[in-house]
Amino acid sequence: LSLYAEYIRERTDDSIIETPSGFSTYRYINDGRSVYIIDIFTKPEFRKRGDAAALADTVAYEAKSKGCTEMLGTVNPSAKGSTASMKVLLAYGMTLKSASDNLIVFGKEL
Repeated sequence: LSLYAEYIRERTDDSIIETPSGFSTYRYINDGRSVYIIDIFTKPEFRKRGDAAALADTVAYEAKSKGCTEMLGTVNPSAKGSTASMKVLLAYGMTLKSASDNLIVFGKEL
């Protein structure tokens, strides 16, 4: 485990998946009916190759096995790279669920 993964496991109820190309942190919400992807990160040299989608697929597979019916992801529109993040969520098949000044919520049925 990386130092970051150890931190996540020690300090939060969140889960983390790590691969050589990146990681995804996520948590179960709405009484376990939804899985919320907190972050997906891939190293620059692995971007645009499907590695982020593979991480999301792994989260989705685990979540479905636990009875989740929905996957959620968010984007802070003022964050660096927010346009790219929105493109990734849309390309993964997520659709807009809601938006406010500081948060855009996307979702996908599992």
